[in-house]
Amino acid sequence: MRANGRPLTTNSLTAVRNLGILAHVDAGKTTLTERVLFATGATHKRGEVHAGTTVTDYDPQERDRGITIFAAAVSCTWDGHRVNLIDTPGHVDFSDEVERSLRVLDGAVAVFDAVAGVESQSESVWRQADRHGVPRIAFVNKLDRAGADLDTAVASIRERLGAVPLVVQLPIGREDAFTGVVDLLTMRALHWHAGSDTYEAGPVPEPLREEADRRRRLLEETVAELHAEALEEFCTTSALTGRTLARALRELTLRGDGVVVLCGSAYRNRGIEPLLDAVLAYLPSPADMPPVRGVADGAEQERAPDPAGPFTALAFKVTATATGRLTYLRVYAGKLRKGATVLDAATGRTERVGRILRVQADRHEEREEAGAGDIVAVIGLKAARAGTTLCAPGAALVLEPPSVAEPVVSVAVEARRAGDTGRLSAALMRLAEEDPSLVVRSDAETGQTVLSGMGELHLEVAAEKIRSGHGVEVVVGRPQVSYRETVVRGVTGLVYRHVKQDGGAGQFAHVVVDVEPLEEAAFEFRSAVIGGRVPPEYARAVEAGCRDALAEGPLGGHPVTGLRVTLTDGATHSKDSSEMAFRAAGRFALREALRLSAVELLEPVVEVTVTVPEDGVGGVLGDLAARRGRVSGSTAGSGTAVVTATVPLAELFGYASRLRGRTQGRGTFTTRPAGLAPVPASVAAALPAR
Repeated sequence: MRANGRPLTTNSLTAVRNLGILAHVDAGKTTLTERVLFATGATHKRGEVHAGTTVTDYDPQERDRGITIFAAAVSCTWDGHRVNLIDTPGHVDFSDEVERSLRVLDGAVAVFDAVAGVESQSESVWRQADRHGVPRIAFVNKLDRAGADLDTAVASIRERLGAVPLVVQLPIGREDAFTGVVDLLTMRALHWHAGSDTYEAGPVPEPLREEADRRRRLLEETVAELHAEALEEFCTTSALTGRTLARALRELTLRGDGVVVLCGSAYRNRGIEPLLDAVLAYLPSPADMPPVRGVADGAEQERAPDPAGPFTALAFKVTATATGRLTYLRVYAGKLRKGATVLDAATGRTERVGRILRVQADRHEEREEAGAGDIVAVIGLKAARAGTTLCAPGAALVLEPPSVAEPVVSVAVEARRAGDTGRLSAALMRLAEEDPSLVVRSDAETGQTVLSGMGELHLEVAAEKIRSGHGVEVVVGRPQVSYRETVVRGVTGLVYRHVKQDGGAGQFAHVVVDVEPLEEAAFEFRSAVIGGRVPPEYARAVEAGCRDALAEGPLGGHPVTGLRVTLTDGATHSKDSSEMAFRAAGRFALREALRLSAVELLEPVVEVTVTVPEDGVGGVLGDLAARRGRVSGSTAGSGTAVVTATVPLAELFGYASRLRGRTQGRGTFTTRPAGLAPVPASVAAALPAR
């Protein structure tokens, strides 16, 4: 272990790494995190997922289910650097936790199973990281498993992710005989012996010398194709020095033009130290990141990662604990001291920071201050939510908050005992505050409280938190998917006049709108009014009114998406026109336009990947067809088959039990969102209105 090989440089941004661990469920993220903590000396005993002794999966539900549900932050030191690490969930239902984490991270380690390669959720989180521009390195895990193959996993990275893998290690031994790796940069062999916590470095074994030389040459050629300076040296000397190669790998990683690939077995503690070295060598520090951009006084501004600058931080997670309400912050600039007053840049409200904590999952270490580049939790903030920008008073800058996915599944919830209704309401409010992807609403027709989320498991976890965390017994209804309505054929030149006179100042607004379909599931508004017939402030009010009308569509009262509204003309009254009148006109005009348009119902669909024994494929295909699934691919090998299909989410409720029954418990499946698709007329006719 080299955690204390050099003293930690706490005053330098270059000595900090903020990274996340990303992967498909069961790829080994949490085990890898545990081994990192052990290798760096942050823990003195290896935690195990199967034993429920991990640091990051500390919630009782995580330990009972054996999966990561909540993103957990930990901190450790390696070779004089502070590594702030977030272990993210791998299950699709908790992808919003990953989204909020990626928003504040500088780099990531993507973990892949050496047998399965790129799986559905690992592809999803990879695309999330692409959207945020987060540089990544890859770790191919579980090389000790039967059927593990580094080259096959690397090929899936190239084919499914469209990335350029830059493999810097060669495994020594296969499957159970995997004992180490050859470092292709230094051309040294690293061996981990059974029972040892560290590796021994030595010369490349003679049987692997030729293959190691070949792979080193391939790595140099690939890097030279992508990096101008490396190409110049390669053309001159027909080779690359280790220094040039390392520098080129770092620059390619930061630009996103290549992905450094390492390998190992986290469970057997093999490959951890080289991975940590690669984190420091290739992933960016806060000093490498561009200034954050935000809005101040209506104009876009930048703020550099300067410890001496005005304090600027983004809240990305809120949790309630026995010690108080924890607000997790990524500090982008300036310093935050205990007892300081901070400004909510969006609302103008000020709050006082009571305590600053460096978080080790569910354990905390109190600090006097935090500076640029830090990820910390604070106690004392009462109103801050995920996405809130906190600044020094007098230096407001509103940063873009993490995006929140729309929920796709809903259940009705009610307290088992009538006297607990108030406590249930408070618990639901707390849940929605901690997890923005949970939405609570009241059904106007039935009076029921409806909880919406990202999937069945997401809602099960929420219900269990209400029971165990708030002591409220709840009754949960059957899951229902969240349908949408969209415009197939719009209307042109719809005229709406809003005139109201009931004593005193009246209301007058005259609007003419066009409504047309939009390919993506979104809403777009634009004003094409000329001659100032509708002033800009009134046009914005019309847009607000249109957004109000999107809440309920004409088919079944479902939210409307996938349309563009264009305000083409209008008129005002010198006394009776107002923003309120034009907002009402926009709302009623769009409602009327939707009634006259051709509208269809949409339902969420998911890509399902089913892994079953080969003799069970027929039954699985038939079952998927009965669930309105469209099979897109099927592969077989080593006695198992993998079937990929697109299936309406509504048809997947209870599928886990059905699959286990059809395959004697040997079948498994994973899902990832695949957007929205039209509901067949026969199915739509049988659906109740919202």
